[in-house]
Amino acid sequence: GKKICGRFALVKTGKRADKEQWLLIKKKDDYGTESDYDAEALVAPSQNRPKKQSKDIVPGKILQPMLASRADKIFNDPDWIYELKWDGYRVLAHISEKGVLLQSRNGINYNAKFRPLYDELKSVAHEAILDGEVVLLDEEGVPQFGELQNYPSTKGTLRYYVFDMLYLNGHSMVDLDLMDRKSLIPELIEDLTVARYCDHIEGMGAALFGKATEAGMEGVMAKEKHSKYAVGFRTEKWLKVKSVESEDALICGYTDSEDGGAAFGSLILGQLMEDGLQYIGNCGSGFTEAGRKELLERFEKHRTNESPFRKRPPLQGRKPNWMRPVLECEVKFSERTKNGLLRNPVFKGLRGEAQLVEPTKPVRQQPSYKRAKETIEVDGLSVPVSNLDKVFWPESGLTKYDLIDYYLRISDVIVPYLIDRPQSLHRHPDGIAEAGFYQKDNESVPEWMETVSIHSKSSQRDIDYLLCQNTASLLYMANLGCIEIHPWNSKIQTLDRPDYGIIDLDPPKDMGFEKVVHVALEFKKVLDAGGIKGLCKVSGSKGIHIYVPMGAQYTYEEVRNFIKLLCHFVEQRLPEIASLERRIKNREGKIYLDYLQNRRGHTIASVYSVRPLPKAPISAPIAWEELSDTLGPQQFSLKSFPKRLDRKGDLFAALSGNPVDMERALKNLDNFE
Repeated sequence: GKKICGRFALVKTGKRADKEQWLLIKKKDDYGTESDYDAEALVAPSQNRPKKQSKDIVPGKILQPMLASRADKIFNDPDWIYELKWDGYRVLAHISEKGVLLQSRNGINYNAKFRPLYDELKSVAHEAILDGEVVLLDEEGVPQFGELQNYPSTKGTLRYYVFDMLYLNGHSMVDLDLMDRKSLIPELIEDLTVARYCDHIEGMGAALFGKATEAGMEGVMAKEKHSKYAVGFRTEKWLKVKSVESEDALICGYTDSEDGGAAFGSLILGQLMEDGLQYIGNCGSGFTEAGRKELLERFEKHRTNESPFRKRPPLQGRKPNWMRPVLECEVKFSERTKNGLLRNPVFKGLRGEAQLVEPTKPVRQQPSYKRAKETIEVDGLSVPVSNLDKVFWPESGLTKYDLIDYYLRISDVIVPYLIDRPQSLHRHPDGIAEAGFYQKDNESVPEWMETVSIHSKSSQRDIDYLLCQNTASLLYMANLGCIEIHPWNSKIQTLDRPDYGIIDLDPPKDMGFEKVVHVALEFKKVLDAGGIKGLCKVSGSKGIHIYVPMGAQYTYEEVRNFIKLLCHFVEQRLPEIASLERRIKNREGKIYLDYLQNRRGHTIASVYSVRPLPKAPISAPIAWEELSDTLGPQQFSLKSFPKRLDRKGDLFAALSGNPVDMERALKNLDNFE
């Protein structure tokens, strides 16, 4: 061989067969290649290694996990290892100095759903990407998949069984052998409680499979010892061997209980085949009585009078209650009959809601359903879209397509202002010519879409708010006709403490905008005197919004009172054009200084949001020096604004920093005149 230059790290990975194992890792320096380490100079490259995966593996970037193929029988092989197959949610855990991201197989953010795991992984002192399965265990240690779906409102012990690692402290590991990757996991998570190492045995698959079946587990995973991690690929280097078969099925209806004692008798199941929706059997077991009642409540809004099947299924006299086949569930079964029916099906749990559309022409006078073919692929997620040619702005001819295209183009800038904030959906599904409406509750969303349940005192119930966690979520909302984006002022981690306070300058009809600019500049003087770093944007309607960073340090009431005080200063200085009077008739044509936007759950149009007004104006951030008599509240539009964004950059970037110190600001303002 020959000497190689640069800096290297020797990492001891443990012993195997009484022989020490080491990794030689190339450090990033002037002698480095495109790869993060130079293991390829020491080991012959694998024929099956995916090309140039390494540099794409970084914490925080959404990845698709390596998938296993199905095997019919268990086997013994000294070159393979065997792990228990955990029945739960596949989760990639990204750990870095920026924080923790729990990412599902489909890119869903599970930080809020699995909060104990999220909080625990924040204590890990290394940067890593872990791959594993989140499960909810009963008292005997058996996973309860159906209960996991309702976590954290259900009982059980949460566990995250880690079986692989893709990245560690600046180095991708996907090109290393499986055994080398696994050897580094125990030390990384040894002090954790929720996260546990998924151990294995070598060579003896049949023995583990027997024990797994006896214990009520789903089966085992068989993995070739030297397999590399193929991101996003299904491979025969990993195999899943199940003790029972399982399938995803569409719930097409349900039968009445024969004795009237249960909420329903059985589920009527179907699957989409090449020739349409096919009946695959009835499932009447696997439910608790409470579970039946909960399912029945969800079924109600999907009820229909017609069977979704072209041929009426044989129900042996049981009365059917038909549903649109949009809810998916997973069922276990022993085998399929010659007719394709499931034998002895047992309900495991709901998988989510399928995106289904009715064809324009019914078949045999009965509605049939198929999966929507019109989707947008974003970061590996399929976003359903429809009616892209529908005109949303009749005056300009702009369509739903233009709206979705705009949000796609600016998603990298707007999404950070939406993440982890409950969304109040302001929908105009038929465009701005028709009346819009607000929607807060969201029961039926794609599997990858994240929601958060918040109790409403006014309606005395829990409301499932959407969370816009990524570009796909933003486009999903736009497809619903959410022209205007309305996030909360606070995040789900600190719901009662807003990240910013808002001053809404609301002028009366027909007032010249130069007066609104004059009031905004007066606020700038007050903010400067108090040492407060404020930001402003044109509302996109008729006013100006001024934001004051709060950093989630104060309650909504404290923020509202502080903003009201700032408004008092301006009202006293400009009494002829500014007012805190709420009643329009008592304002005498003055600009309303609205501080009441700073209440829990109240929202205004987000920065960079489109407004449902003619010409599609943008609620656009502006620099203070841009406030002038030539400025207009609807100066920036959907078509023109992306060019300004490219030129000016994100003028609201400082919103997450420089939070106000109220005590210091009030002292500074004591002598302000």
